[in-house]
Amino acid sequence: MNRYRAHQEGDQRIMNLYEKIVKGEEKISLVGLGYVGMPIAVAFARKVKVVGFDLNEEKINLYKSGIDPTKEVGDEVIRSTAVEFTADASRLKEAKFHIVAVPTPVKSDHTPDLSPVEGASHILGQNLTKGSVVVFESTVYPGVTEDICVPILEKESGLKCGVDFKIGYSPERINPGDKVHRLETITKIVSGMDEETLDTVAKVYELVVEAGVYRAESIKVAEAAKVIENSQRDINIAFMNELSIIFHKMDIDTKAVLKAAGTKWNFLNFMPGLVGGHCIGVDPYYLTYKSEELGYHSRIILAGRRINDEMGKYVAESLVKNLIKADIPVKTAKVAILGFTFKENCPDTRNTKVIDIYNELGEYGICPLVVDPAADAEEAKRLYGLDFGRMEDIREMDAVIIAVAHDAFLNLGKEELNGFFKAENAKKVLVDIKGLLNRDEYLTEDYLYWRL
Repeated sequence: MNRYRAHQEGDQRIMNLYEKIVKGEEKISLVGLGYVGMPIAVAFARKVKVVGFDLNEEKINLYKSGIDPTKEVGDEVIRSTAVEFTADASRLKEAKFHIVAVPTPVKSDHTPDLSPVEGASHILGQNLTKGSVVVFESTVYPGVTEDICVPILEKESGLKCGVDFKIGYSPERINPGDKVHRLETITKIVSGMDEETLDTVAKVYELVVEAGVYRAESIKVAEAAKVIENSQRDINIAFMNELSIIFHKMDIDTKAVLKAAGTKWNFLNFMPGLVGGHCIGVDPYYLTYKSEELGYHSRIILAGRRINDEMGKYVAESLVKNLIKADIPVKTAKVAILGFTFKENCPDTRNTKVIDIYNELGEYGICPLVVDPAADAEEAKRLYGLDFGRMEDIREMDAVIIAVAHDAFLNLGKEELNGFFKAENAKKVLVDIKGLLNRDEYLTEDYLYWRL
């Protein structure tokens, strides 16, 4: 009877939590203020009281100074937001609804690295109070929230899940650098350990998600839904990359083929390219890891991963072949790479596949000049030991690679590109990975133009 009453009291606390948050009597916390967590914190702060926590004190100080290092919402929004930014974990005790939005990378052997989400669980557990709801947003394989995170929360807090606190899962779908597909405009998957928790989690997210929420039937279903979204994209891009390799051997332009095929109503619109970042190139490994644990070896998913992981090497080799065709000595070749981030118009260099091109060219004795006006230069220096050059440094080159479709590169004209190259070379080697340029303009005697 006492146990039943405890559960009832716990449910009552949870059901009342939403109302208290709306009235300003309770706060929401964001654990992890990166490219995902910070926009969520800012969005909620327009409606309710928010504590934004991150271990990185330097990042917190930037936010407090009105600077947005992620460039996701901009400095002006950061300056005006009501988020209470802090690196003091004890302030998490002020909140009752906690959202964990930390990265979930993979290790060098492509197995899940759960240390960030485990670390966040330890910190949050130490500051968890009765009547709280904890919602994880980090991409994980099915079972991580309940089987790994909950025991940590219970151990650190001394509280019992289901009685003293409840849990949910709502996978992040924010697309960094995308000003159209944002938190507010993307349907939000939500889940909870029971109906009361699900209802609270759904109502809280409905405060900021204009597109509405989708109530998944369980936490594991929500975890699985997230991990397959990016796996699906990864497989489709891998197919495009494989087609690109095949069509190059046939001397057929892949983009032209896809344009023609795209006239059919049910042809899927994917393009070849480098697959980096924290989601598409990572999430499939979480799924295949769990699959392997259960005795099933993935064939399609891992095949796609292998193709996409090898594309940087393929691009570099294609460049070297064109240098040889142009009678340019490979080892002494001067090469410029335009763009280094994992995607366009985003400062994030973590898990960029452009580094694979850079490293592979290094195997041939080439040390490329890398230029990226959008990238976080300090981050690139810390992670890769790279120092970026400036656009004005791109002179007297033997080859140029346009690697990332930054807005800053979209209007590069032929006259400007001509100024990047050595005048004495009979051929200018140009690699346009994303196909930004008008190909016909560069199919001339003085250019060797190549794109995926």
